[in-house]
Amino acid sequence: MPLVIIRDDITKVHADAIVNPTDQMLMGDGGVDGAIHRAAGPQLLEECRALGGCETGQAKITRGYRLPAKYVIHIVGPVWQGGNNDEARLLANCYRNSLALANACNLESVAFPLIATGAFEFPKDEALKNAISTIGDFLLSHDMTFYINEALFAFGQSLLGV
Repeated sequence: MPLVIIRDDITKVHADAIVNPTDQMLMGDGGVDGAIHRAAGPQLLEECRALGGCETGQAKITRGYRLPAKYVIHIVGPVWQGGNNDEARLLANCYRNSLALANACNLESVAFPLIATGAFEFPKDEALKNAISTIGDFLLSHDMTFYINEALFAFGQSLLGV
């Protein structure tokens, strides 16, 4: 099934789930995480508090509340430390674990922002290649539609030059 690169506000994407790059406490502090929490409403924070946090590379799921997406898959991306501290593997784990969770929940479509490229400072070009490669591998054996917001929540310039 398709892998579609978009530039829309991820909080407005009509998919079964959107992926929320967050910190280990899942508290909606800022960036994409904060925007998702604001759009979903206070019930999202209440449900996140009950999850007990999340480790780097792992994924947890909640309802979408006021979002057009039915669910939010929360992941914690790696903080960029120069590329020599397993960041690429941890980032790929974010995608793999999100995809496994979506598949286990029988979801048909998932929208991803470009994980870890904001406050965690993962280089955007490397993050995009990682996302496309990991999702592409998943697509070889699964039937699901994926959206990647390559412009990180529609802020900044396109990585594709268009």
